[in-house]
Amino acid sequence: MKQLLNRLINHEVLTKSEAREVLVNISEGKYNPSQIASFLTVYMMRSITVEELEGFRDALLDLCLAVDFKDYNTIDLCGTGGDGKDTFNISTLSSFVTAGAGVHVTKHGNYGVSSVSGSSNVMEHLGIKFSNGQDFLQRSMDTVGMCVLHAPLFHPAMKNVAPIRRELAVKTFFNMLGPMVNPAFPKNQLVGVFNLELARMYGYLYQKGDKKFTILHALDGYDEISLTGPTKAITNDTEMMLDPVDFGVTAHLQKDIYGGDSIASSAKIFMDVISGNGSQPQNNVVCANAGMAIATVKGLTPQEGFEQAKESLLSGKALNKLKKLQELST
Repeated sequence: MKQLLNRLINHEVLTKSEAREVLVNISEGKYNPSQIASFLTVYMMRSITVEELEGFRDALLDLCLAVDFKDYNTIDLCGTGGDGKDTFNISTLSSFVTAGAGVHVTKHGNYGVSSVSGSSNVMEHLGIKFSNGQDFLQRSMDTVGMCVLHAPLFHPAMKNVAPIRRELAVKTFFNMLGPMVNPAFPKNQLVGVFNLELARMYGYLYQKGDKKFTILHALDGYDEISLTGPTKAITNDTEMMLDPVDFGVTAHLQKDIYGGDSIASSAKIFMDVISGNGSQPQNNVVCANAGMAIATVKGLTPQEGFEQAKESLLSGKALNKLKKLQELST
């Protein structure tokens, strides 16, 4: 690791195979916590390359506990986090709205590292059971149309990294990897990223596979469609700018989609929105992101996807999905 760190400090880059080997070595406990912390810190201070990102991703996918949903046309809605915007749990809410619209969802999530309340924090608070058992997940998919995949249960290789990430409490390159390493290998992906450079990298890597995807970055910094301004979107076929008018709505202020200052307050916002008691900006931003997920799977326009998402939310279908998942978790 010493040699590796010196190379990185001197702005040298790793090959894809070297990057993969580093993650494998971390999983096997070959480095001490200080070495791992230093490795993460270096990558907070320099750009990651496409080859390095691909190597890290391949290692985690090779080492993960895979879930078999190949017979389902599933989608994951996941942001990298790390945008520093402290929004409410938009992608998690959007996942339930998407499921309510009849699209199968495999939601990959984790506890918050650089945010107050990550996807897993609010799901746990609301009584959702985390499991890596295929039987439970199959029941979840068959009865609810979605399942929640709590990342640590599927990536045991990262047990040596998790406490270090919690102690650092800032975004690391693992934020970049999260959406790429869903253990269910979904055929579709809606992913939000925290900068345009990473959006380009994701686009390059996804173009090499057979996944249907939409990559999002709001130009004012959000790792999702914020409706506070334009959002860059990259898909299999095109690149475009999405404005609020593309969803038939008007822009709102950043404060309108701010999240809670605790897990409990974040969960309250979550329940208010999914119960149909959210503000118009909250409802619109959830439906815009869910709408793009629905559009990605079904081949619809953004506004067509938005309308299906809105119907799912306001009719109570999304809330019904949550209730079914809560019942299954008891």
